[in-house]
Amino acid sequence: MPAVKTVLLICTGNSCRSVMAAGLLRELLKDKGAYKITTAGTASFKGMPPTEQAIHVMSEQGIDISGHRSSPLSNAAIEEADLILVMEKRHKEIILARAPSAKGKVHLLTEFGRAEKEDKLVDPDILDPIGKPLEFYRKAFDIIKESITRTAKKLEEAK
Repeated sequence: MPAVKTVLLICTGNSCRSVMAAGLLRELLKDKGAYKITTAGTASFKGMPPTEQAIHVMSEQGIDISGHRSSPLSNAAIEEADLILVMEKRHKEIILARAPSAKGKVHLLTEFGRAEKEDKLVDPDILDPIGKPLEFYRKAFDIIKESITRTAKKLEEAK
């Protein structure tokens, strides 16, 4: 894998999963060099804050995402990114339909950096917790945390 400088994290509304993932990835890479971590949503509106539950779960981790504002996915963001990590298979399909040239840099977050010898995931999608109780957000974050920790390690190894 060539060195990655710009990482784009994608979910649907850009108010929960991609925001939590970006907050954690920024935290893990803050002393590791010049990474640009961006987010967008495949069906988001511009300027919406994260959900209260996402803010709460991240504050439990000591990470403040309250200043985030949502951004719809743009062709420019796809083009600029060196690595695009998505929460669901359908997000990957949407990106590749818009920008087939992005094929080599779009990955499911849960699968990125997994060793070949590891068992395949039964469901690689990180389900959307929007509109659900706080416990669903915590479950989504636990999956995100495992995947983002592995991602940060892989990015550093590729430097």
